[in-house]
Amino acid sequence: MKTTLKLQATDPIEIYGTGNRILEEFCSYFPGLKVVARGTDIILDGKQSQIQEFEQKFTELVERRHSKPSLTPYDVEDIFCGTGSGSNFRLNGEEIIVHSTDGKPIRARNLKQQEMVRAYFDNDLVFALGPAGTGKTYIAIALAVRALKNREIRRIILTRPAVEAGERLGFLPGDLKDKLDPYLQPLYDALGDMIPSRKLQDFIADGTIQIAPLAYMRGRTLDRACVILDEAQNTNIGQLKMFLTRMGSEAKFIVTGDASQVDLPRREDSGLLRGVRMLEKIKGIATIVFSSEDIVRHPLVSKIVRAFEEASD
Repeated sequence: MKTTLKLQATDPIEIYGTGNRILEEFCSYFPGLKVVARGTDIILDGKQSQIQEFEQKFTELVERRHSKPSLTPYDVEDIFCGTGSGSNFRLNGEEIIVHSTDGKPIRARNLKQQEMVRAYFDNDLVFALGPAGTGKTYIAIALAVRALKNREIRRIILTRPAVEAGERLGFLPGDLKDKLDPYLQPLYDALGDMIPSRKLQDFIADGTIQIAPLAYMRGRTLDRACVILDEAQNTNIGQLKMFLTRMGSEAKFIVTGDASQVDLPRREDSGLLRGVRMLEKIKGIATIVFSSEDIVRHPLVSKIVRAFEEASD
């Protein structure tokens, strides 16, 4: 039996994926069915039962695309197996994001972290705002490592505005990398928890994982990458715009920051909250706001944060 399925008012690449990546993943569930895609026409040749199932599942795929900015192979898996990530990522505290190098599961530890995980799968840009110790950056990196291990992306890019380092570079020994590495160390630490040391070194050497100051992002287009901007409260509005406009196809961007810890000469120069307000109504962008109650470090940390908040009121 032969039939033609037509996409209605949809750009085929939004469903097929770059290089037909999503369509090929979808068709892998129908080994006995011949599928040829020509623009908005999908020609099916095979048994009637398989064609009917293809049409039913493909309709689900199209509907899923209408409810989120872009599709990933995990959306296909979720449609067929009901266990993929997508928007149905389980958020009951049992879903493991990734395993640490010593085999311990890394998962969302509270409701706000769960909300952040959900937002990551449902959106292409996530702002995670809140005080130190809430796990914003750690969860962001865990999600990026998960995506890399599952081949959803080709690379992880971690960046920070080198405000503090910029003030002291002349006093530090070594080349530029040596001078900046101490400032970027928290990012290395998180990666080291999730990727074995030798493998991490290989990833950094071949560019699969890149850690660099924000200025190095200028002029780049970042495709099939999970890109994390940490300490974003230290960006001005121009730098934030520069960073966000680096987004390429099939990319995920996560921006983390604490508006109460601005290291710029003038606090009002921080563009983080201004940027969030400008973008908050755009579909595909989510903002998660953590508070001192969401801190997951030593119990004293949340008390310290609250004390400083009260003193600044």
